[in-house]
Order: sequence, then structure tokens, then C-alpha cells
Amino acid sequence: MTAKFTSTAIAALMVASAAPAFADEITFLCYQDGNECDVIGEMLPEFTAATGHTVNMETVAYDVIRDQLENQLQTDAAPDVARVTNLGGLNQYYLDLAPYVDRGTWEAAYGATLPWFRAPGVGDDGIYGWMTQLTVTGPYVNVSLFEDAGVDMPGDGATWDDWATALAEVQAATGVTAGLAMDRTAHRMAGPAFSYGARFFDDAGNPILVDEGFRNFAETFVGWHASGLMPAEGWPAGEGTQYRNAAPLFQSGEAVMHMSGSWMINSYSENITDFEWRAVPAPCGVGGCGAMPGGAAITAFKSTDAPEAAAAFIDFLASEENAARFASATRNITAHQGLQASGVDYGDASPAVAAALSVFAANAGKAAETTPQAYTFQGYAKNFVIYGVVPDYLTKAITGEMSLDDALAAIDADVAAQIAQ
Repeated sequence: MTAKFTSTAIAALMVASAAPAFADEITFLCYQDGNECDVIGEMLPEFTAATGHTVNMETVAYDVIRDQLENQLQTDAAPDVARVTNLGGLNQYYLDLAPYVDRGTWEAAYGATLPWFRAPGVGDDGIYGWMTQLTVTGPYVNVSLFEDAGVDMPGDGATWDDWATALAEVQAATGVTAGLAMDRTAHRMAGPAFSYGARFFDDAGNPILVDEGFRNFAETFVGWHASGLMPAEGWPAGEGTQYRNAAPLFQSGEAVMHMSGSWMINSYSENITDFEWRAVPAPCGVGGCGAMPGGAAITAFKSTDAPEAAAAFIDFLASEENAARFASATRNITAHQGLQASGVDYGDASPAVAAALSVFAANAGKAAETTPQAYTFQGYAKNFVIYGVVPDYLTKAITGEMSLDDALAAIDADVAAQIAQ
């Protein structure tokens, strides 16, 4: 009997013959904000078919990555690969992928974000991970409330002062709880602070916070709370480093604007049905149009027993084809610079989602041009110190527990002391 082979079968045989003689299994610790791990899971059979390597993926809650991963990296319990957000802070554990991948391809595709992983001040040029997506801070507005109030919405290039005036008018006309709600974290307030001229770093790259721009925004920020533009159940209700998400207030229709980021697009698309929402360009100021870039990345670790397989897995995911597929399926902004230029086909995404993705991508570009300190801050290995210190003291200034002058002095002193440690 003569064997007959379909083109699919022949292709499968060719792939199998290209697989390495010795295949490895790697462990992959993954967290997801939406469906990121699910999408990667769908790609795993293709990776195995192409390389022979297998991936044992465990999907975990984000707090496992945030609170437990570094401890695991100090023991024999470390995964080979993980999806992480503390990019610079975990540098000492990373496997350098450069010996296993094509440097030219990676530099061309991801050159803007590769420095975020590197150790500062030592000439580090390693390739340590793939940004699964870019996240970018910026505001969402309740378009329906603007229409109900008969207030014109500020356009592209409007300042934070322009927006604050318009938001206060809508708040007064509609009687909602807040004109502006902002997540309680220094990550969200950094973009507006940059717009007001805050530099965060001196020319040598050393952290400075309380310059004229930072002070001007801090005064404005405290004033927004004093006037009632910002809600009492937001920043004033938290303490220490406590994070408070303002999304529930916006989603309920009780806030005109939510200062958040691109990671909320899918959630708002799925869960907001009672009003029209829209992502709007990052407001500007004397310092530029500030927005904080960020995102999650997939990295491999030195402790792996299968460095070639771990590197091959990341290289597979980072390819232009798979990066486009991942961005489209997860509704995220790609970090692949070629795809940023050519665009990603988001398929059946709703017009609101597609428009929001475009707005946040533009926010990232404006920040790179006008407030480059945002990218420096994202890659700064000790940015967690600033994230921890700023909300505590600004909240005390908002609630009257400290004067603003004392709070700003305490921010500078506390940041300097912790970084020196």
C-alpha cells in the first residue's frame, strides 16, 4: 500500500526533523490581567512543534509574582521563565538572551525597551526579556456626562488646568461624586507631574523629586482635593503604600474622568453599558504631555538548567508574527517597534476599543518626545522606593496631617535615605 502525505503532514515532518536532538521542558510562571496567559497557552503546541521543547505553564495571581517570585529566585523553587513587571529590580537574576538570539533583530524590534531590564551604570548591553505589551497611563472620560452637562470636552493638546475647569463644570451640573478620580499610586500621578514640569531625575540620572515642577503639581493636586474635584474615598481614604483603584467609581458613573491606563480598555469595554466612555489624549502643561509607560515582560533566569530552551521560547514569542498575534488577541499595545509603525490588526475589536488603543499608543509617543524622564523612571531599578514614599506623604498633605511643605521635605528625605540603603 502506497503512503499518501498531505501538505500539512509533510510540513509537520519537516518541522520535526528540524527539532533539536535533545529537547528540554521549561517551567513558566505566568500571570494575566485579562487573557494574556490563555493566548500564550494557545501558542505552546506551535513552539513545541518548531523546537521540540515543551513548556509547563502555571497561571498564578499577580500577587504571587509581586510578593513571592524574588524569594523563589533565591531558592531551588525558581521557575525557568516568568512574566514580570519589576523589570530593573530583578536584573541580578536574569539570563542574558544575547548568546541565543539574533541581536540585530532584537535591537531593531525592541531597542526602546531593552534598557528597562539592564543594570544601571555598568555598561550593561544584555538582552533580558520581551515586553509582552506596553501599558501607558492616561485618562478616560464619561462622554455622556459631558453631553448631559452641555460642556465642551477639551481637545488634543489641552492642559490639565483646562481639563480641571471642564470637569468641575460637569461635576457641578450633574451632581456626580467626583470630577476626577485617580488610582492611588505614584505611578498614576507621575504623568501629570511631568506635565507640570517635574523632572524626577537630575542630568546625572540621580533621583530628585521636589523640584519646582513637582511642587507645582503637588500644590495643584492637594487643591483638587480641597475643592472637591477629587473624591474623599480616593487618595485620602488610603494610608502608607496602600493602592486604591478608582475604576469602580468611574464604572458606576460617579466620576467624570478616571486617570488610569491602557490596561483598563478591555474591562471598560466589557463592563460599561450605561454610558459612553472614551480614552482621551494625555493632558499637557509647561513640561510636556506626560504619561508613564510600563507593562509586563517575559524573562528567563540564570538558575535555569535549560538556557537554550528558555531563550528559544522567549525568542519565539517575540517574533513579529507572534507579537502581532499576541497584541491582537489580548487587545494590547505592542512593544514591537516595527508593528507600532505598520499597525496591528485588532480584528473584531469594537470602535471604542480600537480608538482607545490608538489614543494610548499616541500618549506613549508624546511622552517619549516631551517627557523622556518617564522612560527613565520606568527603567530605574529603585523606582519602587518612589512609588512607596510619595502616596504616603501626599495623602498626609491632602488630609491636613502635615503641611505641604513638610510633606515635600519628607518625600525628599525619605527617598534619599531609602535609596542610600
